[in-house]
Amino acid sequence: MNEHGLAEHFRAIIASCGEDPEREGLAKTPERAAEAFDFLTHGYQQDLWALVNGALFESDIDEMVIVRDIEFYSLCEHHVLPFFGRAQVAYIPNGQVLGLSKIARIIDMYARRLQIQETLTKQIAEAIQEVTQARGVAVQINASHMCMMMRGVCKQNSEMSSSVMLGAFRESESTRNEFLQLIR
Repeated sequence: MNEHGLAEHFRAIIASCGEDPEREGLAKTPERAAEAFDFLTHGYQQDLWALVNGALFESDIDEMVIVRDIEFYSLCEHHVLPFFGRAQVAYIPNGQVLGLSKIARIIDMYARRLQIQETLTKQIAEAIQEVTQARGVAVQINASHMCMMMRGVCKQNSEMSSSVMLGAFRESESTRNEFLQLIR
């Protein structure tokens, strides 16, 4: 849907709340909200391989590579409210390494879609596995969910943790424990 169509829907939502979408403070809000929503969901328009853009480099490194504290912002599919946090990503190279910024870009690509945190964690792990053909991939995410903080139970300090372990991280307890120890 184009931004103009989204703007009309936001205008209707504002009106259904009992507000006047034409009053001074709100007159341009539907267009701004449509533009923001388009940005927050632009991951649907991105392609994994185009994003990686050949940033795979031959390497004889066979030890764990970890990138920590990669911040992200997403929208939950249940309430379309934000959840945000930090991701920790590790992989064990199998002849090639991935350009560092591409890991953050992969996280953003999937975060800019509607889903739950568990799905986001899995999507990131599977994408890094697909791109790198690594011997193992681990992704761990901690996030705060506005659907739990702003509404419902209103728990301000709650945080959710999720993880996905593939390959060597799933098969080897010592590899998994090394990753978990290193991200603490």
